[in-house]
Amino acid sequence: MSGYHTPVLLDESVSALISSPSGIYADATFGGGGHTCEILKRISKEGHVVSFDRDSDALANKPDDSRLTLVRSDFRWIHNHLLNHGYTEGIDGILADLGVSSHQFDTAERGFSFRYEAPLDMRMNQEGATTAADIINGYEYEQLERIFRLYGEVDNSRRIAQLICKARETSEIKSTTDLGRAIESALPKFAEHKFLAKVYQALRIEVNQEMRSLEKFLIGATQSLKAGGRLVVITYHSLEDRMVKNFIKAGNIEGRIIKDFYGNVSSPLRAVNRKPILPQECEIAVNTRARSAKLRIAEKTAE
Repeated sequence: MSGYHTPVLLDESVSALISSPSGIYADATFGGGGHTCEILKRISKEGHVVSFDRDSDALANKPDDSRLTLVRSDFRWIHNHLLNHGYTEGIDGILADLGVSSHQFDTAERGFSFRYEAPLDMRMNQEGATTAADIINGYEYEQLERIFRLYGEVDNSRRIAQLICKARETSEIKSTTDLGRAIESALPKFAEHKFLAKVYQALRIEVNQEMRSLEKFLIGATQSLKAGGRLVVITYHSLEDRMVKNFIKAGNIEGRIIKDFYGNVSSPLRAVNRKPILPQECEIAVNTRARSAKLRIAEKTAE
């Protein structure tokens, strides 16, 4: 499993999650199974874990443990699945390690990384209808500019969109190499990789509808927790972290404060840590992909 994905903030996240060894917990992003296996180590024979992943490759990592139920699904549907599995009274904790697994990044043909010559795919669910190539070749200029600006926070998003539209007039942009050539003139010197990472992030988020999935997950996870249950989320970029922070604070992704008749903030969650927990330098040295991780912990308030 370690070859598939190295779990980030493993001890910190699982320690924050588990309140009772006999509890019911969910790992919303199974991936290589690292967090799930750590939860299984720390719960008793009466405890149980329900894990989710939409990538069929992840299913091969399932350990042989009767205390685990693995569901192939986008985590946006977590509440529905937990209800269908009989957890109508709520569960004790939910953990989500957002972003892309090392396996997805390192499998060239999946098209998640500009490091490889590969088709522009980027689908986390390989049965999904829309690929990155579909977006690059099918979106209008305004749509392309918007996703690069909003999801990649790309400084010259207009220029990137213009170059893509011009290049595809000659021939379809099908591969990572094609895309690199199309926008090559806009890449900043000495920072090409950082810039390309933003472009690819924007495309990946759009392909997988990650922001919409995260919003629906946060709502569903909150509905699925019993009072006092923990929501533990690891984010990797500012868009995700802002959404999670706002939802914990206000119960919505915009951070819009709603007060009750008495002037109290009406939110279903209470932040356990006001500032995010960051990986230690020793963890980053071993796993460089941990460097941007932030861990936020919340507790469901009594209804």
